[in-house]
Amino acid sequence: MKIHDKTFEPFISATEIDKRIKELASELNIDYQDKKPIFIAVLNGSFIFAADLIREIHIDSEISFIKVASYEAMQSTGNVKHLVGLQENVFNRHIVIVEDIVDSGNTLKHIFDMMDRLGVASVEVVSLLFKKEALQQNIPIKYYGFDIPTKFVLGFGLDYYGLGRNLKDIYQLKE
Repeated sequence: MKIHDKTFEPFISATEIDKRIKELASELNIDYQDKKPIFIAVLNGSFIFAADLIREIHIDSEISFIKVASYEAMQSTGNVKHLVGLQENVFNRHIVIVEDIVDSGNTLKHIFDMMDRLGVASVEVVSLLFKKEALQQNIPIKYYGFDIPTKFVLGFGLDYYGLGRNLKDIYQLKE
């Protein structure tokens, strides 16, 4: 598949993604059963993952959204720009950050620092994809769907210059 100037090949199927989301939700339902967490989805990339995940959450919970940016084209800039803030009072609440992908961890470090300043009771991350090899920050990633190599991926909410978010499967850059 060609998007803009790059060619992508199938990587993770929609069936595999759906199965793994159900497994993650099951873990979260158990771990947070009496905590009434707030799931905070990081836009734009996590919106599809967050929607599918929250439909599998069967405990009392809330969902909210923030928008931060550290990507330009195909790589992280290393600079996090806070674009849209959190409206809910999160003081003494249990927070689950919902991410599409964790690579350098710079965005999450910024979010963790913000949550710490706001006095949350706890904060964890659930990410569909995790590039362990690329992690540069000391951020614990307890819940993740797939550990992937450092290749660029798109689909299921992830994009390349705005295109590809609507794909049901995840594709990786063809070398």
